[in-house]
Amino acid sequence: MKKTSTPVPGNFFPPDWPKDGPIDLAIHDLPHASSTTEWWYMHSHIQAKGKRNFSLFASFFRRIVGHDKKTKLPIYAHSVLWALSDVEKETYNTVSLIDQRAPKLGLQRLERGEIVKDPFLKRAAVEMLKKGVVPYPDELLKKDAVVSLKALSLDFDGNTFKKQKDGTYKLHLFHEELNIGADLVFTPQRPPIRHGDNGVVRGVSAEDMFYYFIPRCKVTGTIKLKEEKHVITKATGWYDHEFGCHPGKKDDEGKKDVSWNWIAIQFDNGSELTAYDLIDLKTGEDCGSFVILVDEKGKRHHSNNFHLKPVDEPWTSTRTFNDYPVSWKLEAPDFKISVEAVAAFANQEFATAISKPAFWEGRMNIKGKHKGKNVTGVGYIERHGFFDSVNMNDFLKAVSKQTLKSVRKIIPTSFDQEKFEELVSVKGNKHFTDGLDKKAYAATLIKPIREITDRGGKTWRSYATVACCDIVGGDSQKAIDWLALPELMHVGSLIVDDVEDGSQVRRGGPACHLIYGTPVAINAGTASYFLGQICIYRAKDGIEKKIQIYNWYFEAMRSSHSGQAMDIYGLDYMIPAALEKDSAARLLAKRVIATHRLKSAAPASYLAKIGGLLGDGTTEQIEGLGNYFEALGISFQIIDDTLNLKGFKDNLKTKAEDITAGKITYPVAKAMAVLSKPDRARLWQIVSAKTENIELLTEAVALLDKHNTIENCEKEAKVILERAWQKLDPLVRDSMVKLMLRAFSWFVLERTY
Repeated sequence: MKKTSTPVPGNFFPPDWPKDGPIDLAIHDLPHASSTTEWWYMHSHIQAKGKRNFSLFASFFRRIVGHDKKTKLPIYAHSVLWALSDVEKETYNTVSLIDQRAPKLGLQRLERGEIVKDPFLKRAAVEMLKKGVVPYPDELLKKDAVVSLKALSLDFDGNTFKKQKDGTYKLHLFHEELNIGADLVFTPQRPPIRHGDNGVVRGVSAEDMFYYFIPRCKVTGTIKLKEEKHVITKATGWYDHEFGCHPGKKDDEGKKDVSWNWIAIQFDNGSELTAYDLIDLKTGEDCGSFVILVDEKGKRHHSNNFHLKPVDEPWTSTRTFNDYPVSWKLEAPDFKISVEAVAAFANQEFATAISKPAFWEGRMNIKGKHKGKNVTGVGYIERHGFFDSVNMNDFLKAVSKQTLKSVRKIIPTSFDQEKFEELVSVKGNKHFTDGLDKKAYAATLIKPIREITDRGGKTWRSYATVACCDIVGGDSQKAIDWLALPELMHVGSLIVDDVEDGSQVRRGGPACHLIYGTPVAINAGTASYFLGQICIYRAKDGIEKKIQIYNWYFEAMRSSHSGQAMDIYGLDYMIPAALEKDSAARLLAKRVIATHRLKSAAPASYLAKIGGLLGDGTTEQIEGLGNYFEALGISFQIIDDTLNLKGFKDNLKTKAEDITAGKITYPVAKAMAVLSKPDRARLWQIVSAKTENIELLTEAVALLDKHNTIENCEKEAKVILERAWQKLDPLVRDSMVKLMLRAFSWFVLERTY
């Protein structure tokens, strides 16, 4: 299908934009007074001594955010983003330095209803920005950016991009804490080339932009990566400059929610290609698409007729749980080009609040055909704005989706001999699988577990593990398979609980024992606890860390089974004393909390500690996370107890099943401590009757409401969690993960299901 670019108004062309003909870099490399948005971008693909390969990009931004009331002159905000890809080690190092006024500007935008719509994310963002900070990995510039108007000279906290007298461009980047940097000199080997419609493109916010680029530069210099200094032996570079503004529009008038894919390729045959497509996500409208080929002689060829499409399975980030294509197919029939672009490695996500909350930009390896001949090359792809999770509910669905992928990897329903050995005992132990029927094994052990996992769940325990890894500065991507451990632990308990309780429904379908029978369900549920051990086997961590994880895991299992034992035993034995004595009534609530702590909070706490350990957190951080998730587990159960009753009050589908089941939940226990003795006796009379009578249930809920017990339980749950947060807050850096965890916690407590 041939694409059409969005037409640009013919009467809009600021006087400081390049006219037809060659672009005068002495003029147009400089900032443009007409531009509300402007950026200078460069990237390089580098070979260094020792056969090391790197890629690097950097982008310096400035944007008008207001005007001085007295002088009427524009006020600019500045930021610089850069990333260094280490190809052999598959590491992606990012730096994001943004304007000192970002917290204030962010709060203003949030007040206008911009950036995020989700109420929980908005609350968390406001709370963090009011501290005067931005979520890491974003950091504030320590001083005002310096932008010369007489020469191309940008200085953003010592990160500089300057045009030298000989026409070369000098780039200096350094981040002290990360101990990474670059000193590069770009020597243009092409004249500037116009992108889009003779240089004019439609921007991401319905503004019109001018865009030129130099597609090939010779690059010399050095790369610093921790204690290593790498001298460049061979490198190519690319330079972009884009600037523009809204034509006759005020503020955000006409602004669209535009996402884009952009690719830049340097072919080994001496030609270059770049393409972009802009898409309005709300309408699906093509907001502009162009492909530009610069042939071996430097001649520009342009077209709208191309396809840039993802192929194969996407890669999922464990920080944002967004999916990104890492393999692409580009076809430009007018140029007789058909190539594949495959990421040098998948994890090249750039997390920044500037891009709500991340984009993917990384090195690509290129191969394919041009005019029937084989071509290869290197390139960059940027994918920006295609974000699946716009609220906490969507985010947790994305977590659930990835958790299920991890579970399927750990316990597949069909498997080879090596995996068979791992499931039964350990890889390499063929003795224990000798004579064993693989299909029968899968049918009686794996499929009953997968019956429940594959229906999906809230999976917040899985999120806890990876979030706690990241929040202490670790890399949860390395621990992606650990998502399966909490889910297998939880599902094992669900399967067994359903047998013990005689439950009929689980996760929207029949309980496991109704499908496979009680003996198979009990065995599969119990086995589920131990199959999670495969995650520990696979981990590349040291033996001491693994031993600690083992200890915590089995402490969690003992705690949860102790809690289940007390839940089965019940609290009916305390009722006679609670009906007569206030002290016994108060103790009843304490007993309920003790069971919640063991059955639900302890596993969450230990899983959080495992995540903190995987991220190499300090002892204080790990304990703080454990305490916080213990509080969250208790608060979660209290809210669970109240939701059933609130649903009945609000005429929802739930009909106070906990009262019908005769359970002494936290609201019932708390009510016993504040109700008069006759009311206590009447409440227990209804609860112990296990009735489905609507009038009696209504009476019971009215008794609970007599002293605002349901509402007070909700308040208590929030207080418990808030106190734990105040202790955790100073222990971990203000980061995007921390912001998400704060929003997630509120979401869990304020959910309506």
